[in-house]
Amino acid sequence: MIIMSMAKLVFVDTWAWLALANRNDSNHKRAVKEYKEIRREGYRLVTSDYVLDEVITALFRNVVFATAVQFIEALYSMIENDLLVLERILEERFRIAWQLRKKLQDKPNISFTDLTSFVLMQELKITKAFTGDADFEKVNLGFEIIPK
Repeated sequence: MIIMSMAKLVFVDTWAWLALANRNDSNHKRAVKEYKEIRREGYRLVTSDYVLDEVITALFRNVVFATAVQFIEALYSMIENDLLVLERILEERFRIAWQLRKKLQDKPNISFTDLTSFVLMQELKITKAFTGDADFEKVNLGFEIIPK
């Protein structure tokens, strides 16, 4: 997918989607507040199919079925209405993430999904990540986590 290069972009990680979806999540209020701020400031939301996979898997484990379905369908509606860009992790991005996995041997606990997110963010020149995952800053690739 091609994104206008002049748009302010923010990558939305699994942490943010799960916190937004689950009212019982300890980060829910903080995530909702940040989401409203992101939208108010006019950021374009970007996520990946790998992140969406994680969200679907975790959500169905942590909330009632109907809530999970409703939230995922709302995400699909956002995609269809161009309020959320869903990027695919295809062969080239996967290959680069694999190279990054080998390069970051001192950080074995970073998930492969996060590595694909880093590759995507670098490619699209996204510096802000809506996440509570400190790995986005630990890799020293110039990413800023929001909320702080």
